[in-house]
Amino acid sequence: MGKLSVVREAVAVAVSANLPVILWGSPGTGKTSSVLALGESLGLPVEVVVGSIREPSDFAGLPVLRDGHTWFAPPRWAERLAATGSGLLFLDELTTAPPAVQAAMLRVVLERTVGDLVLPADVRIVAAANPPGEAADGWDLSAPLANRLIHLHWEVDATAIAEGFTHGFSVPELAHKEPPGADEIARSRALIGAFLRIRPELLLVVPASPDQAGRSWPSPRTWELAAVALAACAAAGVDDAVQAQLVVGAVGEAAGFELLTWIRNLDLPDPATLLADPSVPLPSRMDQLHALLGAVVAYVRADGTAQTWQQAWTVVARVAGTAPDVAASAAKGLARCRPAGTSLPTTMLDLVPILRAAGLLR
Repeated sequence: MGKLSVVREAVAVAVSANLPVILWGSPGTGKTSSVLALGESLGLPVEVVVGSIREPSDFAGLPVLRDGHTWFAPPRWAERLAATGSGLLFLDELTTAPPAVQAAMLRVVLERTVGDLVLPADVRIVAAANPPGEAADGWDLSAPLANRLIHLHWEVDATAIAEGFTHGFSVPELAHKEPPGADEIARSRALIGAFLRIRPELLLVVPASPDQAGRSWPSPRTWELAAVALAACAAAGVDDAVQAQLVVGAVGEAAGFELLTWIRNLDLPDPATLLADPSVPLPSRMDQLHALLGAVVAYVRADGTAQTWQQAWTVVARVAGTAPDVAASAAKGLARCRPAGTSLPTTMLDLVPILRAAGLLR
């Protein structure tokens, strides 16, 4: 698979999962046409908003009087998206937008709010930018705005462009995949949570230089983007190259590749198999135990049955013998998802010290 095809599939996965994404590439390389084709394929109206010709009020709204109160009126493009109920907002030429305009865009990307109008949750956001050195009067992307997007590098692929000229530019079928469910996202969060327990210094790494701060870097917000991206990749069944594009695009190369390498080497038993067969061997490393119990809790929460919830306490009891801190963390998660009317399993009697340490007993 060529580089351009990988990026196009990554964009399709991001749009299907409603993840905000930005495409970095030179002018005239087909970013806009690709996004328009993607929107058409999905049946989504596309609103193109060019940052270089906009004012802060185009995002913050113009103050007007309405019924004796001040109303920050949204622009027409926002009203059209709200009226449709879904769509694709394409923010183009972000690096030619001055800092004041970028600051006004923050609320749109984070809260889906334009003036006093809240955009529907089904409105997807894709942005595009030229590297500041290639943009007319270019500005670095502000760190707060950059940290709200997954950054993908749009590279020209001569073979893909030639094929597109000959047979037309296709849209990846992945764009039509269903977004990941809450249970899939919970499992990805558990994985990333286990990783950050052993690499807490990667939770927040703010770059010192403006050009690096305008790209992808680790923060609690971008780790959340990475979790949804991992779940979306698993749901879509993409290959490792597409997954790497999205994870690295969220948290940066150093943190992203370390996470992916760690996940690749985990070698954990399937939660369903572990719950059904108590004799399945448990891993010995603490990070593996954290990841495994996090996956078990996510599985139990998604399953929602009393039997599965009770079986999970047997697993927690097994872990408590060698890693009580790990067991205590899992016990908190299980306690929060107890099915209504479910009786407590007898294995919990052996966990009284663990439950007390977790603050679940007095």
